[in-house]
Amino acid sequence: MADAEWFQRALEAPLERTELGALGVKYEGKVRDCYVTRDARRFLVTTDRISAFDRVLGTLPLKGQLLQWVSAFWFEHTRALAPNHVLSVPDPNVMEVVECRPLGAEMVVRAYITGVTGTSMWTHYASGARTFCGHALPDGLKKDQRLARPLLTPSSKAPKGHHDVSMSKDELVREGHLSGDEFEEAEALVMALFEAGQRHCAARGLILADTKYELGRDRDGRLVVIDELHTPDSSRFWLADSYEERFARGEAPESFDKEFVRRWLAERGFTGEGAVPVIPDDVKVEAMRRYAEACEAIVGAPFAPELSDPHSRIRSNLGIA
Repeated sequence: MADAEWFQRALEAPLERTELGALGVKYEGKVRDCYVTRDARRFLVTTDRISAFDRVLGTLPLKGQLLQWVSAFWFEHTRALAPNHVLSVPDPNVMEVVECRPLGAEMVVRAYITGVTGTSMWTHYASGARTFCGHALPDGLKKDQRLARPLLTPSSKAPKGHHDVSMSKDELVREGHLSGDEFEEAEALVMALFEAGQRHCAARGLILADTKYELGRDRDGRLVVIDELHTPDSSRFWLADSYEERFARGEAPESFDKEFVRRWLAERGFTGEGAVPVIPDDVKVEAMRRYAEACEAIVGAPFAPELSDPHSRIRSNLGIA
């Protein structure tokens, strides 16, 4: 079982950003620092940065290690179902992967109507909308209710600092984000992954409510899963045992993902605009305790963090002086 003391200790040395120019050309995303080599490889460094509301909000202790741990599990667990870009895992925060050309859209699959952001399905529905990404929604749905079937609700990929835009298949194709054939190929792949993810999580006492998939083409033109897979950063996990009772009372499901931080921020009036409130250490530790519980439940093994200085450890494991 994850120990809160680990996260308390890790507050002192967060992995906020890296400078590993010897690996290749650096590109910095919201959460990952990426280094591209000359021979079509990429090193993904999963930092402790937290992103929500399409903003970087600071860091959470050991978040990078936890996210990579659970993502590496899923990449291996689903390799027979869908090819992915992983070559090796040389460090708890680093993956070596094949360089791929990302698709022009993110594939978001939702099995429940929920969310607190301005772009969430529930926010649109509560404002009176009865279609979302081309899907017709019935009247009478309640927040956090299970949908009749999982829905693919993709979004265009926004530049850093901008908001992603949810779109229907027709809109994505019309605006040139991807072709109709690409969409159908991607849809078949992610819906199979989501079904497998839901089945695995249900056996572990969790509900996989929704998730985001990043896909790309490798050098051979294969469609592969990239970035991360079924992590608490890209997915919404709820505790299955208490869901029905809490839903009947109109209470939010017990959350095992960054929704805990989103809700804390939303309660203070922050939903993506303006200055980011400072997240207190006790909130950070509690958020990561929840992350760890979810990850341990998914993987079926205890999390064993590496608490040494992450910068020197990464350099040592990658052979960088």
